[in-house]
Amino acid sequence: QVQLVESGGGLVQAGGSLRLSCVVSGRTFSNSPMGWFRQAPGKLREFVAAITRTGSITYYADSVKGRFTISRDNAKSTVYMQMNSLKPEDTAVYYCAIHRTPNYRGSDPDNFGSWGQGTQVTVSS
Repeated sequence: QVQLVESGGGLVQAGGSLRLSCVVSGRTFSNSPMGWFRQAPGKLREFVAAITRTGSITYYADSVKGRFTISRDNAKSTVYMQMNSLKPEDTAVYYCAIHRTPNYRGSDPDNFGSWGQGTQVTVSS
C-alpha cells in the first residue's frame, strides 16, 4: 500500500521560509514524477510544482516561480519543496502526490494517483 506523509508546514510571517517534505513508502519512488498541490479554504486544489523521476526537469505554477523550489532525493524516497518569500496568499493545505505514469503528462490533478494527507501552511501578514 502506497503511503505519502508530508511534514514541515507551520505558521510563518510574510517574507519567511518553510521547507516541506514528503516521504513515500510502498512503491518504487524513483519510478514516478512527483508533484505538490495546495488547497485554500473555499478554493479548488491547485498545482504548485512537479518534478520528473530523475529530478532533471521541474515545473512550477506562475504564482510560485522564483520563490519555490521542488527537489527530490530518490535514495530517501523523499520529495521536498523549499518555499521562500512567502506571502499570505500562499496560505493553504499543501499535498504531495505521485504521478500515475513514469513520464510526466502535465499538472492536471487527475494525472496523479496517490496523495498525502496534507500539511497546513499559514502565512501571516
